[in-house]
Amino acid sequence: MSHDWIEVLHIISVICWFAALFYLPRLFVYHASAEDAIGIERFKIMERKLLRGIANPAMVATLIFGIWLASLAPDYYLHQAWFWVKVSMVSLLVLYHFACIYFMKQFRDDKNARSHVFYRWFNEVPVVILIVVVIMVVIRPF
Repeated sequence: MSHDWIEVLHIISVICWFAALFYLPRLFVYHASAEDAIGIERFKIMERKLLRGIANPAMVATLIFGIWLASLAPDYYLHQAWFWVKVSMVSLLVLYHFACIYFMKQFRDDKNARSHVFYRWFNEVPVVILIVVVIMVVIRPF
């Protein structure tokens, strides 16, 4: 497969992953505010399907295609400071993804102890990561 196609698949995967990570915590905001049993159960289903159907596969694809791209020119990438900042941000995003899984399980088990305000702030984390990653990839400031 050519470099261009791997890059296309990587970008598509990244977009899908971020879309899921923007939406899942937003569901947590609404879930934390829900009071009726039907609504609560609906949010549990939506969160589970979003995580399993989009977020998890997109994360795996992003990592596979990203590693594949870096492996095509390791002498270049491994010596670039911007690349290591990007890798650090991706590592934080993976941790954020697993935090989402943790919170989803808390909701699933009816053990959520956080307010909708917490989740509103939590929802901003991937925005900051996205900004840093895009700057690193496009501007390459170092």
